[in-house]
Formats: sequence, C-alpha cells, structure tokens
Amino acid sequence: MKVNFDLPVSIKETVFLSFLQFSFIFLLLFHCKAQDISLKVNLRGVVESRVTLLQLAGANALKPLAETYSNFESKTAELTIPESALPAKFVLRFDYKEKPTSTPYPCEKHIFISRQDLELWINPMYCNNSDSGRFQNDEKENTLFAEFTRENSNRRSQIETLQSFLLNYNDSQSGFYRQGIKEYEKKRDEYNQWLEKQARLYSAYFVSRTFQFHYVPIISFNGSETEKIQSVLANYFEGINFNDSLIINTTELKKWITDYVNIYGSMVTTEAQRDSLFSVAGKTAIERARKGHPKVYGWMVDYFYNGFESFNIITGIKMLEPYLNDTSCLTTKRLAISKRLKGMKTLVKGSLAPDFTVKDKTGNLIKFHEYPTASIYKLLLFWSADCAHCKDLVSKLHAWHQQSDNKKSIEIFDLSLDYTETEILAWENEIAKLPGWKHIRCEGGINSEEANAYFVLSTPVMILVDAKTNKINAVPDNMEQLISRLNELTSQ
Repeated sequence: MKVNFDLPVSIKETVFLSFLQFSFIFLLLFHCKAQDISLKVNLRGVVESRVTLLQLAGANALKPLAETYSNFESKTAELTIPESALPAKFVLRFDYKEKPTSTPYPCEKHIFISRQDLELWINPMYCNNSDSGRFQNDEKENTLFAEFTRENSNRRSQIETLQSFLLNYNDSQSGFYRQGIKEYEKKRDEYNQWLEKQARLYSAYFVSRTFQFHYVPIISFNGSETEKIQSVLANYFEGINFNDSLIINTTELKKWITDYVNIYGSMVTTEAQRDSLFSVAGKTAIERARKGHPKVYGWMVDYFYNGFESFNIITGIKMLEPYLNDTSCLTTKRLAISKRLKGMKTLVKGSLAPDFTVKDKTGNLIKFHEYPTASIYKLLLFWSADCAHCKDLVSKLHAWHQQSDNKKSIEIFDLSLDYTETEILAWENEIAKLPGWKHIRCEGGINSEEANAYFVLSTPVMILVDAKTNKINAVPDNMEQLISRLNELTSQ
C-alpha cells in the first residue's frame, strides 16, 4: 500500500501551526518545572550582613549554595536557589554588623524551600524569635511546619509522659500498670493515625515528609531491659515510607537512623561487639530500605559505609559487598566501597607492599623498596594535618618514636594527603614539630598514586612493612595495635 503524505496546503498550514503551539506549550511547561527559585531577604536592625544559604542534606551538606551581601543602603539580599537542590531544608546564615564598627556576628535560621518563590522580613540579631521574622502571607512550607510543630508538641507530650511512667514503674503486675499500658496504646494509636492523616492531607508539600519521623512504634513494656530494647529495635521501622525518595532530602532521616544505631551502641561493651552489632544494624536497615525507592536504598548503603569507614569496621564494609552488584541500589559510594574491599583483600599480612618513589637522605629519588635503612621495619603513615584523629595519632606516635629503642627498630614515612593551600600550609607547620621522620606530600591528596596504590580512602592509615622483604606485617588501626604487633614480632 502506498501512503500519500502530500496534503493540501491549508491542511499543511493547520498541522504546522498546531505543531508550533504544542511545542511552545511543552517548552513553557518544561521551563516552569525546571525553574530556579528566588529568596528575597529584607533585613532590619543591622547596618550590613553577609547572607549565605547552605544545604543541610546530600553530598553538599553544609556547603554554601548561594551567597550575597547587603548593606545599610540596600537592606535587601536576593538569592537564587537552583531547581536541582530542591525541595530541601536549608540553613540561612547571617554574618551581620549591628554597628559600622562592630565585628561580624553569626546567626542561623533553618528554613524549608520547595517550589515557591519566597520573601522574608527578618532581624538577624533575633532571627529565631517568632516575632522577629516573617514570610509573605501566602508562604506554605514554613508556615505548615510551624503549625504542625505546635500541634505535634501538644499531642506528643501526653504520650511521652505515659511512656516515661511505664518504663520506670517498678510493679509491672499491678492493675494500675496494666491500665496505664491500655491507655498508652490508645493514645499511641490515635497519635499515629493523626500523623498519617496530616501526611496525606499535606502530601503536596515537602515538609510533610518530616511528619513520619515522629511516628511512635510499639514498645513491649513487659520483660527485662534487654527485652525492651529488642522490642524497640524490632518495631523501629514502623511508619516510615521508604518508597518516597524525597525523604533523603530531609535532615530527619539521618537523625532518625543515627538514633537507631545508637540503640545498638548502648549495648556495646567491647570493640569486637561494637563491630558485630553495628554490622547487624546496617544489614537490617539496608534490607528494609531495599524494599523501597532505589534512591533511599542507595542512601542507606552510603550512610552505613561512611560510618563503617569512620570507625574502620571491617566486618561492616564486607557486609556491603553484595549490594554493589544490585543495579537497583543507587549508592554514590559504589567505587569507594569496591576500592576499599579490594584493598582489604590485597593489603594483607605477608603480601608485598606496593612500591612508590621517595627522596633519600641526600635528596635523590629512590624506590621505597630500595630505601636504605638500618631499622627492622618501615611504617607508612597516611595522614592529613586538618584531621583531628590524625593529629592525635601523630602526637602519640611521635612521642613513642622518640625513645631510642623504637627509633632503632622502626623508620617512619609520613605521607601527607593534604591538598589545598591551607592544608599544605598546616602540614608544613606540623612537620616542623616532627623531627626524625621521613616526610612526603602525595601530589593529588586522596587521589594520589600512593593513596590509590594502598587503597586509602580516609585517614589516618598505618601499614607496617618488613624493611628487608618489603612485605606487609600489619595494618594496625591504632597505637595499641601497632605496639602489640611489634611486641609479638619481637618475641618470635
């Protein structure tokens, strides 16, 4: 069959005009959807102020998103928030001067920003007082949050009072106690229903995503203290909608899951138990999030990886490995976790330490494996001068190394991962206090060849190497483990 596309001129013109109209409407709708949001801040009570907006969640948390300056002439600051950062909760920071000769003083206000242009009238000196700042009359998100907070406080206080009484009452067999549980359950159920209703009623607003984190799960008041804790953990995830990807833009999600981990932390008595319990906490939370939105699932993996990395919980990091092969897991840490796992499998006792180039005592370039030393061991210390944990370890390690026997047995190579000009200056000031060490600054910081070779993702990291064979003897987490391993090797 032959299809004839040769339409009459009038029909062609009509089709063409219709196409233009459709294209215009489509572009207009797309533009509106992707439109940036403006925040106009009208200042009073100060002569000038720097106004900065910082994100509170996500990869750029606590980094300035927008910044401007207002003085006594303009009294107005205007900020533009990119659509990609919305919706979310932000910190609006004022560094203000009350008088022209005053030193700038900081003040911060938390605000919600969604899809609505905002105008705010505020006195920075009292920015968190309800009578010292207001939005335009039709503002939605922050107004709703204030109304919810007031009502929620009244409703929740009754439940918390009853809960405190039941948890501390010493006669769990009395009729009075049983009646208290019945009344508590009634009020808990009514409160949770109210929360769910509020979330449904205001689902069009971003702030409604924060309501669910007030949900009160079941608590088994009967039983021992341990049984009560187990009951809280078993029911902790009730009321949370993991299918809603916008919850990762809230600050409440991180606080809520941190509180969950801290419950496990309350049961910890040893480091080994900590590693085991925190790994269980991570596995349980990730599996719950896995049934929800891929972004929430990925966020949960990111959260626990960051925690495991900070405390060097090896069992926890190993627990994350299966999730890397799950394409529905939208973790931002896939490469970092893979690198860490590879390092854990590669940098083991008895393996050859990766080689790299250093300068010898005369300034000539030489391979680390060939570096001449009379010491029995070489210790690699990856650190950064702006890292508090690093500085604490360096202080202890240097004091210990000053003892003559320790100087003879071990030569220390300090590898700085400082990258910015400020960090490098801090490192140069610090190494002046550390005579007797071999100081090396790795070009590229955490992305340097040396850091990549040793799979270093965070600092500090220590690697003990046999000076003759260049084989790894230990990867100690702290001074205690280093000394213990050295004593063990000496006694062999």
